[in-house]
Amino acid sequence: MTQHGGTDALGAAAWDFSTNANAAGPCPVALAALRQADPTRYPDPTYTRLRAALAAFHGISDARIVIAASASEFIMRITAAVKLDGGRHVWRPRLAYGDYEHAARAWGLPLATQAAQADLAWLCEPSSPQGGADPMACEALDWEQHGGVVVLDRAYEPLRLEGRSSFGADALQQVWQMWSPNKALGLTGVRGAYAIAPDTPEGHALAQRLQALAPSWVLGSQGAAMLQAWADTETQHWVAESLTSLRAWKLQQLALCERLGWTCQPSVTPFYLVSWPGSNDAAARAARLQAYRAYDLKLRDAASLGCPGWLRMSVQGPDAQAALQEIVEGVHA
Repeated sequence: MTQHGGTDALGAAAWDFSTNANAAGPCPVALAALRQADPTRYPDPTYTRLRAALAAFHGISDARIVIAASASEFIMRITAAVKLDGGRHVWRPRLAYGDYEHAARAWGLPLATQAAQADLAWLCEPSSPQGGADPMACEALDWEQHGGVVVLDRAYEPLRLEGRSSFGADALQQVWQMWSPNKALGLTGVRGAYAIAPDTPEGHALAQRLQALAPSWVLGSQGAAMLQAWADTETQHWVAESLTSLRAWKLQQLALCERLGWTCQPSVTPFYLVSWPGSNDAAARAARLQAYRAYDLKLRDAASLGCPGWLRMSVQGPDAQAALQEIVEGVHA
């Protein structure tokens, strides 16, 4: 299973490069919405207003919106639905978020060696952990001819710093889209996600099935407030403006990594893969990460994401970058 970044047994690191939260955040509009959320009352169990807002934001019908407690919860639920409907195999890219595979194994669905054999197939664009397009995955999965359920994980699309998605408007009507805005909003401690069903008879039917499989009040008041704020024009303006800062910080951070003697892979997101000489030695890598953690600096080993010898590193602001340089140089002085 994927080893997550962020808070660990030592608490929250002062200098955390291990999660993909927007370093320009938190979004003020969304944060204000969270503070105004009423935790003393149940939210509307049908999320009527929220689903209408998200549907209007995407220009689709309310019936295509499926509310989820988190991306991971939706991954588990749609896997369950496919299993209960007679599905037999799941396919996911070689480098992918571990919960795709975790959900498949939890529901007793073997991983397919070929995408065409799968009843449920996953894509992520921009991908994680690479932070870019995954041409091998798109080549392996001919989603237009695929007879099963295809889900496009779009968690990092709002954080794209360059280029555009290979999925056009027409293509997006034919696949499931999974959105988890908390990363883009810099609010990873608040859980909440949603999915958009394909505009097909099969998509509408599965959306109803997923609604039926959901627990009561799948989303709490704060999660609902965050998703409501996500659909707000002012929030979207803030996210777009934050990308300007992230682009500048990324250039500075890549230059810093180069000065430290680290190798960085290209990406289109405010995260990327990085390695250092000797990082293929798992024990030495773990010891080095532990030494950094003792100085309140946290980096994320990407081995559980399918990239042994690499770290997935998020872009942070100037203060965090200065701390990174000081700690790394101090540990190896």
